[in-house]
Amino acid sequence: MKLFIASLLAGSAAAFAPVSQKASSSALSAFENELGVQPPIGFFDPLGLLNTADQDRFNRLRYVEIKHGRIAQLAFLGNIITRAGIHLPGSIDKAGHAFDSYSNGYAGATEIPLAGLYQITAFIGFLELFVMKDSANGAEPGEFVGDFRNGFIDFGWDKLSDDVKMQKRGIELNNGRAAMLGILGLMMHEQLGGSIPLVGEM
Repeated sequence: MKLFIASLLAGSAAAFAPVSQKASSSALSAFENELGVQPPIGFFDPLGLLNTADQDRFNRLRYVEIKHGRIAQLAFLGNIITRAGIHLPGSIDKAGHAFDSYSNGYAGATEIPLAGLYQITAFIGFLELFVMKDSANGAEPGEFVGDFRNGFIDFGWDKLSDDVKMQKRGIELNNGRAAMLGILGLMMHEQLGGSIPLVGEM
């Protein structure tokens, strides 16, 4: 769990766009106009990860930030939904254990049999290696870092204007940042216990 939390923090820190005193002027001038650098915070790189970075390094960090943000959005939403009592129907294994028989949140992950965790890991590995590719790791076409359409999924994206596309990408980036903090907060509260409004008992 500590490794997961550290990964979330590292992924969000890099391009989480006030100007750090440690940031070099070259890094600031190079990336201050990138997507995600916006008022009132502006360019924000407290760890100095971009001090000597080039565009490829920035793109890699942005790719990781977007991916972690998407995962965190799913994790946060899944946490809220299951705590509201909504679970998949049927059984999770051949032994007949129902989905709702497992605890919510991180506690549920510790109750899943080892074979189930292997299946989840294998599925994630398959997505990483063969499905979730974009221009940042060589797959084409990719209009921008984090473009996972792979020339297949569109949902009308190509019909949008450039301004609307940038707006939607900015919204996704900020929602991902909020979700990373949100799921981290839920994980911490789960360890502390008690209850949270709209979430319930932890």
